[in-house]
Amino acid sequence: MATMSPLEELRHSAAHILATALLRLYPEAKLDIGPPTREGFYYDVELDHSLHAEDLERIEEEMRRVVKENQKFERFETTRAEAEELLRSLGQERFKLGRLADIPDDEAISFYRNGEFTDLCAGTHVPYTKKVKAFKLLQVAGAYHRGDENQPQLQRIYGTAFPTREELEAYLAHLEEARQRDHRRIGKDLHLFQIDEEVGQGLVLWTPEGGILRQELQDYIRGRLNQQGYAQVFTPHIGKLGLFRTSGHFPFYKDSQFPPVVEGEELHRLATEGCGCAELANRLEDGSVDGYLLKPMNCPMHIRLYAGRPHSYRSLPVRLAEFGTVYRWEQSGELNGLTRVRGFTQDDAHIFCTPDQLGGEIAGCLRLTREILETLGLDQYRVRLGLRDPDSDKYVGSAENWERAEAALTAAVEDLGFAYSAETGEAAFYGPKVDFVVEDALGREWQLGTVQVDYNLPERFDLAYTGADNQKHRPVMIHRAPFGSLERFTGVLIEHFAGNFPTWLAPEQVRLLPMNDELVPFAEELAADLRAEGFRVGVDGHADKLGAKIRRAETEKVPHMAVIGAREREAGRVSLRSRIRPDAPEQPTLEEFRAWLRGEVDSKRLPVRPEAEGKKA
Repeated sequence: MATMSPLEELRHSAAHILATALLRLYPEAKLDIGPPTREGFYYDVELDHSLHAEDLERIEEEMRRVVKENQKFERFETTRAEAEELLRSLGQERFKLGRLADIPDDEAISFYRNGEFTDLCAGTHVPYTKKVKAFKLLQVAGAYHRGDENQPQLQRIYGTAFPTREELEAYLAHLEEARQRDHRRIGKDLHLFQIDEEVGQGLVLWTPEGGILRQELQDYIRGRLNQQGYAQVFTPHIGKLGLFRTSGHFPFYKDSQFPPVVEGEELHRLATEGCGCAELANRLEDGSVDGYLLKPMNCPMHIRLYAGRPHSYRSLPVRLAEFGTVYRWEQSGELNGLTRVRGFTQDDAHIFCTPDQLGGEIAGCLRLTREILETLGLDQYRVRLGLRDPDSDKYVGSAENWERAEAALTAAVEDLGFAYSAETGEAAFYGPKVDFVVEDALGREWQLGTVQVDYNLPERFDLAYTGADNQKHRPVMIHRAPFGSLERFTGVLIEHFAGNFPTWLAPEQVRLLPMNDELVPFAEELAADLRAEGFRVGVDGHADKLGAKIRRAETEKVPHMAVIGAREREAGRVSLRSRIRPDAPEQPTLEEFRAWLRGEVDSKRLPVRPEAEGKKA
């Protein structure tokens, strides 16, 4: 019998109550599975029509009836043949027979019954339905059977349950705040990015406002890299398939890549030979036909840059950095705004060093990642050390090289005093890695920065440097990306700050609010002076009252507003209102205002109150 925590047991029972209500309202429904989750529970169901919000209300009301009936959860076991017969008699053989086949022969086959509902289930459950007192259905989403897009698409009904009504209400309030912070919503409201169906799902269009945000992040990290001796490079978006065969990215990860591109002349030749799509795919995979691939990684091209000239131990380490755009084929159901896309730009770098230099270079990468996260207020994180699973066949290279790489990475993490968890099976296919798993303002975790040690790709590409002994030696390679990807990192920042960005990142840093039309020319002149100093300044020249202008700037999350009236113009001052800096000077002179704004930008100070819309500090 499966063991569950009390909360999992409660939520699993709620999933059975949901299924009971579903079959009462929709007897034709075909059920798949209904497990508890970290946030609640769900049940996958096949229906001949789509469910909507009003349907969830009806289902939830029926669930309350089931709870009120105080049905007992009863467990019983059957033979496999009896289980098959029972599932057919219940009309639930479509998906449940497959789930039955998943149960190993040496495990018991059990069902749970509550009232008129019986389900194939390992358990466990609460004793009676009345124990499930605080629950809520949240949404319906599409989900493929077994997560396979070639299988039937089902409707997944999500819900949550807690031991008390107070805990449920707190969770629902948390969800509402998350909705208010949703980067897709804020991104649309603030015109930061677009995803256009005519361009393609999962492909991001950065607007002028979002472009500023992205460029500021790039400029910030580029400045840090210049200080640390990195050289910036640029590589193409597409490369020959053989390059990625050598690296191991193809064909081992072909399911998560865009299909290869075959040159026109070669494609025509193959067509005249009667080569069909399936045969072409096989030939591309076995290497008898070559082609090109939208790059899923930047590292093979950086490797070729390293290999393009001879190196000695005196010239190492070589540090190559690129804001390189890569492409992955994500299923449409998994795409999510900026945080799950098909084309994304990594703040990528690769370091080629001697084994003796490895520890120092890893430490430099870890320090840089820590500094960047803390500068941006993402200072709540855990460090995950991903190690190889010796029993898995997904990893390349010798056990000796893996042991050396894991030892170096572990030593660097410990020397810098990071608390970390070591997780077997979380390594990249070519080497172990450190991931920074960041907690945002709502307590949600995001895997962002990464540092990876690699002895294997230098071997696969036969890289070398000349040592002090005048002999050829193999360099070690470090893969490093503090942001991870600009798209994902920006999506997390939008939600973390709820769109209330620190001054240095804000697309519009200050908005001048002239109190009447007569003052607009003065405001425009002041804005021009400020722009000449590098500030991003807007002027609200609308013929509106001051209150309307303030509300508009607040809605558009401009961090600072400078009100200009006749008295301010005469005195050479502004009336400053700041959304993120309660200690801002109220009536600074123009020079004081410039100096304050410069200090605000250069210090990269965090907002004092990056809270959700409508809250006050």
